[in-house]
Amino acid sequence: MFSAQTYQDRRATLQNNVANGILLFLGNIENPVNFEHNPYYFRQDSTYLYYWGIQEPRIAAIIDIDENKHIVFGDELSIDDIVWMGRQETLKEKCLKSGVQEVLPYTELSQYILKALASGRKIHYLPPYQSSNKIVLADLLGIKIAELQPSVEMIKAIVKQRSIKEAQEIVQIEQAVNTSNEMHLLAMRIAKPGIKEYEIANAIQYLAANKECQMSYPPIVTINGGILHNHYRLNTLKDGDLFLNDSGAETAMGYAGDLTRTFPVSNTFSTKQKEMYEVVLNAFNKAQHLLKPGTKFKDIHLKASQHLVEGLIDLGLMKGNPEEAVQNHAHTLFFQCGLGHQMGLDVHDMEDLEEQYVGYTEEEPKDTRTFGLKSLRLGKSLESGFVVTVEPGIYMIPELIDIWQSENKNADFINYDKVNEYRNFGGIRVEDDFLITDDSYRLLGNGLIKSVDEIENYRAEHLA
Repeated sequence: MFSAQTYQDRRATLQNNVANGILLFLGNIENPVNFEHNPYYFRQDSTYLYYWGIQEPRIAAIIDIDENKHIVFGDELSIDDIVWMGRQETLKEKCLKSGVQEVLPYTELSQYILKALASGRKIHYLPPYQSSNKIVLADLLGIKIAELQPSVEMIKAIVKQRSIKEAQEIVQIEQAVNTSNEMHLLAMRIAKPGIKEYEIANAIQYLAANKECQMSYPPIVTINGGILHNHYRLNTLKDGDLFLNDSGAETAMGYAGDLTRTFPVSNTFSTKQKEMYEVVLNAFNKAQHLLKPGTKFKDIHLKASQHLVEGLIDLGLMKGNPEEAVQNHAHTLFFQCGLGHQMGLDVHDMEDLEEQYVGYTEEEPKDTRTFGLKSLRLGKSLESGFVVTVEPGIYMIPELIDIWQSENKNADFINYDKVNEYRNFGGIRVEDDFLITDDSYRLLGNGLIKSVDEIENYRAEHLA
């Protein structure tokens, strides 16, 4: 945990940014795999961690703005709990570390909320993503799940606060990024013909565990990089494959890293692989240099897309004017997703609070219809203190190529004959994490090799 003062200050800031009422925070619940006492790995809700710092299932908390009270609701361990799990730090002791003096039994939460509702007071709450918490929240409020209406005022106040990272948060994020760097270098050392994808996944997860980290998301380790979120890991690596590793560590305090590297299973890139990789790397380099406060991330996304098009024109897969091609969304045959997202206590930071509030503004809302743009999680202007990823890519998806070609879609910009020569190419992505500074940006972590020469030389020297 951070200092008690940190959590007190965070709660005070939030309290000052919401007019009145009660701010309700539900911690996560242990969810069973197949019976109650065999739960999935427990991960606390990120907003609960941010304001209260307590890694404990089945707890809740309130900030009573009108009464100026901060209360945690939860239960101390019973003797049965101690018999099975041993003596542990009490909930009261944990709450004191969070700067909270008042701790009440969990059952009293319902009474507190009902009393507030009876007097006409506003109960602010966030969108619940756990099914169990949807039920809990509906029961507390005496309404149906379909009638839940999260507080936009609370969401906006939290997004504004959590988006700007404190110096101590950056320390945590860089710890996660540096562990992620080590995971990627390990993958480069052991990936070779004959090894299974899951062997690499196991190795990098073992490394993270030895650094007292979890994974910040299920690792994507695959020779089928054209599948954006591919969690199938039974393929055997072979000469000629491109291996894509999208993986990141999460610190014990919940802060994430998120990196992607793509490299050849053979010791060197083939000509075709090198040419395509250089297109992606050029777009990455151009995009990172555009990062600064006041610049709209959507504009950086579109500029990176234009650089991808320019490279694909040079390779003969596209044609015409690059700017017009992007305006007509022709690039989305190859780059179907967004350039990046915010990162912090979540790898996609605050995504549970809805992208419209996190990544966009009322004046410039998210485009939820256009293929490609609808997958751009961040579009608004960058601010000093934001942490963002930059992750351009090229993904050859045979089924998508077939549909577009059958419709002759964007034929003014796409050379389908040439594209079909690459239909089984797979995919390439390059991704790093950045802090937006007062006038520019800073790469987070110690840096991870990414040029063709760096990757080939490293693998030649270190391949196990």
